[in-house]
Amino acid sequence: MPLERHVHREAAVRDPASSASASSGVHCLLVSRHTTSLGEGLITAGAQLVELDLSDNAFGPDGVRGFEALLKSSACFTLHELKLNNCGMGIGGGKILAAALTECHRKSSAQGKPLGLKVFVAGRNRLENDGATALAEAFGIIGTLEEVHMPQNGINHPGVTALAQAFAINPLLRVINLNDNTFTEKGAVAMAKTLKTLRQVEVINFGDCLVRSKGAVAMSEAVRGGLPKLKELNLSFCEIKRDAALAVAEAVADKSELEKLDLNGNTLGAEGCEQLQEVLDGFHMAKVLASLSDDEGEEEEEEEEEEEEEGEDEEEEEEEEEEAQQGQGEPSPTASRKILDPDSGEPAPVLPAPPPADVSTFLAFPSPEKLLRLGPKSPVLIAQQTDTSDPEKVVSAFLKVSSVFKDEATVRTAVQDAVDALMKKAFSSPSFNSNAFLTRLLVHMGLLKSEDKIKAIANLYGPLMALNHMVQQDYFPKALAPLLLAFMTKPNGALESCSFARHNLLQTLHKV
Repeated sequence: MPLERHVHREAAVRDPASSASASSGVHCLLVSRHTTSLGEGLITAGAQLVELDLSDNAFGPDGVRGFEALLKSSACFTLHELKLNNCGMGIGGGKILAAALTECHRKSSAQGKPLGLKVFVAGRNRLENDGATALAEAFGIIGTLEEVHMPQNGINHPGVTALAQAFAINPLLRVINLNDNTFTEKGAVAMAKTLKTLRQVEVINFGDCLVRSKGAVAMSEAVRGGLPKLKELNLSFCEIKRDAALAVAEAVADKSELEKLDLNGNTLGAEGCEQLQEVLDGFHMAKVLASLSDDEGEEEEEEEEEEEEEGEDEEEEEEEEEEAQQGQGEPSPTASRKILDPDSGEPAPVLPAPPPADVSTFLAFPSPEKLLRLGPKSPVLIAQQTDTSDPEKVVSAFLKVSSVFKDEATVRTAVQDAVDALMKKAFSSPSFNSNAFLTRLLVHMGLLKSEDKIKAIANLYGPLMALNHMVQQDYFPKALAPLLLAFMTKPNGALESCSFARHNLLQTLHKV
């Protein structure tokens, strides 16, 4: 019996796996040669489709060409939902589909009723960048999308960027699912820029999309600056490190409708997972955090261990050179070890030992090793070397000392002791202007604008950790705490890239 006799004027065409709905529909299992017949039958029947669901039919690009005429016809002018999940369309099918949707919009607009597509589903179709970019152009023309599901399509940052630009022209978007594509930082930053402009988004699924830490920080800024209706955010398995994950957690503080935050499968480490839970606990939002059972551990730990080992090797070599040069004519414990020239086989000339570190050298070119070589008197020496009556010079010394901060116990203690000696001397002086010091410090940290063309320091981690120590000391004027707190809570990219240090400082300031 002809297909057209079984199609109502408003119909939803579904595949056998779909659940029944209130709309009348034709159930069909298709291969490429059947899509043409399906399209012709629906057109002949004068159908006005609301939903077309051909998911899980392996018709490929030829199949898309088969129902291309249907998509361009008046039967699809009323289409609200198009579902083509797992159909093997490929790049070619994606381009054909995009062109057909564009033509449908043009024709329907000419009749005064533009295509109002709301839901688009095309996961697992190998669309890649070219297919996604073609569809993005169509999405930008349509402008009425509310849900887009395009997971597992091999889309990289060029395709993601194209989609982001199209999403910006679809202000009604509620659900964006691009799971298991490859954003990288470029795609994530582009998508975050768009998310800032969207006000209706409820669900974001970028799991397994390799947004990495920089991308996650960009996402956190988007969340902090917008997305008032956000209910679910999935950034799982994206190679996000601890500080970036904490930035995301801090960004959801005012999202009263949030139901789920998924950061599983990233590289937070055990301590980072605990801190993440503590941050959300502080907002009374612990229940929204999904399981962290698949966390990959903190990659930085291995990198830091390797750096420390390299540093220790360098220090050992320096110590050996210093021992070899102990005074002229003095016997050395290593004198019997001759260094031979690899070319001549003769003893190589002995180079002079590096001069011992002094305060001027350290302040000119700070490093943890130089600070440690200054010895136990380094705090007093640095304080004596600094004109503590001048807030600008105190800021400079504070930033240079704090810039070498490391979590390694010996370096951390040396930095804290030097900060204590310097700042205790400064704050104890009746002529020292504490407010001017804090103002200049905020300028140099890039947290406060100034008429001076001052280049902000690149990394705030050390200064934030040093400030966290300083504000807990008796010499610190407690009257400065509210001002410092105000600037620490303002949105700032440099701060958000050091979320761990910022979070610690904020906790401390709330207690001061």
